[in-house]
Amino acid sequence: MMHFMLLFSRQGKLRLQKWYVAQPDKARKKITRELVTTILARKPKMCSFLEWRDLKVVYKRYASLYFCCAIEQQDNELLTLEVIHRYVELLDKYFGSVCELDIIFNFEKAYFILDELLIGGEVQETSKKNVLKAIAAQDLMQEVSDGPNNVEL
Repeated sequence: MMHFMLLFSRQGKLRLQKWYVAQPDKARKKITRELVTTILARKPKMCSFLEWRDLKVVYKRYASLYFCCAIEQQDNELLTLEVIHRYVELLDKYFGSVCELDIIFNFEKAYFILDELLIGGEVQETSKKNVLKAIAAQDLMQEVSDGPNNVEL
């Protein structure tokens, strides 16, 4: 089971975080700071898997963003890399060549796509087509609710 997923820039700015195991705010900040500095200090040719505390950390860099997941010791690292890659593919399909600014300005969509892919730290849907259908349906609902006839007083 995945404990959390973090997206951060090469400068160490956190862009997205999803926690599947409850942690106090102070612990989250400490974990984030520790992992971001550890991963950014690693050389590009080094392995993308880390033993960290009682977890395994799997990360991958795409352009200027790092995607980082913490999984349990018995979980498969390669499967986690595939989950990260699937998430990046979904972001690419939705945004059309996703970049850091897409995540910054459309973070709610990035969270929604992640929630369609993963629930409770486990893969919910493996089909890109089904995830993209759900996103399109949600976009349609949002357009209908934000339509010209919907005036709030």
